[in-house]
Amino acid sequence: MVPPMQDDHSDQSDENLDKTDNGKPESGGMPMIEADRLSKFYGVFTACRDVSFKVHQGEVVAFLGPNGAGKSTTMKLLTGYLAPSTGVAWVGGHNMSTDRLAGSARLGYLPENGPLYPDMTPLTFLEFFADARGMQGDYKAERLEAVIDLCALSSVVHKSISKLSKGFRQRLGMAQALLHEPDVLILDEPTAGLDPNQIQEVRETMRRLGEEKTILLSTHILQEVEAMASRVILIDEGRLVFDGSVDDLGQRGAGLNDAFQQLTSSGA
Repeated sequence: MVPPMQDDHSDQSDENLDKTDNGKPESGGMPMIEADRLSKFYGVFTACRDVSFKVHQGEVVAFLGPNGAGKSTTMKLLTGYLAPSTGVAWVGGHNMSTDRLAGSARLGYLPENGPLYPDMTPLTFLEFFADARGMQGDYKAERLEAVIDLCALSSVVHKSISKLSKGFRQRLGMAQALLHEPDVLILDEPTAGLDPNQIQEVRETMRRLGEEKTILLSTHILQEVEAMASRVILIDEGRLVFDGSVDDLGQRGAGLNDAFQQLTSSGA
């Protein structure tokens, strides 16, 4: 049985919020990420169906599910990378089908195994994306320095990307996602390929970023959920099966692993 959707901000009724001309709430209480009955079909195959949830400013939310559950597809729909078959994705109040450029200006996206240009160096790669986003002058230089420092890339900044380890490539993808100071982050497996020390660094970075940004991240490592997130959205076979706090999920079984197995088809 699918549990009812839970809203951590139930005391802020959407009906009481000021609305914009497009019917979405003003930024004071507006969800920064919203999936509104998102579905994606490939012929007879359903990648996700009627997925709905909201993530508000300052929340760090873990997006969980077994392999093939539809997590990456849903994240691509939210970012505008894929067009939904039905439903609407919103980022910062912008419809990601009809107003994607404005939404993307507020969004940092790290896809799973994100594409990099192997002939570039990390510095030229980041400069390329800074130019693409219209960043110039002192601000561009400050942001390049900031993300290189934050993601610990200084030792490889002039090295060919083709020669970087998977861990450094993942850090470079994170740096690109943070470059333009977005207030919304959607991160697909941000610790993939990292060693334990690097994973701990990412956890600390997520805690700091979560104080001022809205973060939706997927992971297969349930220990990371407890370390980085306060809320869990769980998807299985393309459908949302749980939306609640980390503590609530853990109480559904003997810990997170047991609860995960109970709520997904792999545990049926």
